[in-house]
Amino acid sequence: MIAATKVWLERAVIGLNLCPFAKSVYVKDQVRYVVSSAHTGDAVLDDLTRELQALSAADPALVDTTLLILPQALQAFADFADFLDLVEVTLKVQGLTGTLQVASFHPQYQFADAEENDISNYTNRAPYPILHLLREASLARAIRHHPDPSRIYQENMATLNALGLEGWRALGVDAPSGTGSEQISAAPRDEEKSHR
Repeated sequence: MIAATKVWLERAVIGLNLCPFAKSVYVKDQVRYVVSSAHTGDAVLDDLTRELQALSAADPALVDTTLLILPQALQAFADFADFLDLVEVTLKVQGLTGTLQVASFHPQYQFADAEENDISNYTNRAPYPILHLLREASLARAIRHHPDPSRIYQENMATLNALGLEGWRALGVDAPSGTGSEQISAAPRDEEKSHR
């Protein structure tokens, strides 16, 4: 699952420059990958709380961002979208609003004003449901160094429209079949799993 997530990062997020801030932390190996074994929303909240605390306490030079990968929970996008309200509550309860934020990705991600297969949805599509934990200070610093942050969305839409659905599929960034038994060989911080 980590391997498929890295392929998505390399080919889509970084390769298409959908997030111009991602490459820096990726090449510096400052991304923490956590595969949750949670099956329920409550178990995901436990994992999220633990990972928010871990990221908040970590040295940003070592871990600047965390991808909490949810291969067994919140598979229906409607459930995932509803769950995002609890993510915001969790940030607030943990006293981390303004320090950390959480971005969301899902294999069936769909913006409220978009059709299911609208290419715009693919800015937030990933091989698995993923909660991306970010440091607000790092994001603010990256935005300050970007020539025109207000153009990122328009540039993403132009890139995706030029690519089209077939081009996206050709990237090979969807979850591989049989991921439940996928064996991953990864660095120690990439192997952490919750026990739910």
